[in-house]
Amino acid sequence: QVQLVESGGGLVQTGGSLRLSCAASGRTFSSYVMAWFRQAPGKEREFVAAISQSGAMTTYADSVKGRFTISRDNAKNTVYLQMISLKPEDTAVYYCTAGLVLSTRLKSYDYWGQGTQVTVSS
Repeated sequence: QVQLVESGGGLVQTGGSLRLSCAASGRTFSSYVMAWFRQAPGKEREFVAAISQSGAMTTYADSVKGRFTISRDNAKNTVYLQMISLKPEDTAVYYCTAGLVLSTRLKSYDYWGQGTQVTVSS
């Protein structure tokens, strides 16, 4: 079992930056692929970014490439999402998730946090 708690969301203006954090419980954090998904009102949850167990491999949705960076600190059981050049269309609840396969598919992930709201004002 892995418990995930996101933090760092908030209200920011267009062009601003935020860093999301996700703290994981348990001793097996380094065994899991970690990812971020997001869900805007009235839309399906969508993939944002994922990082392999060691951090050597990452993958991003086209919509965030060059603006978002996913990273992890296995010693701190924490995964991060650095977001720059934020746009109003980035407004969503952002979810941290853990799985065993580096994937963009929602069903590949087993454990989910409660989400943190990111709002980008125009």
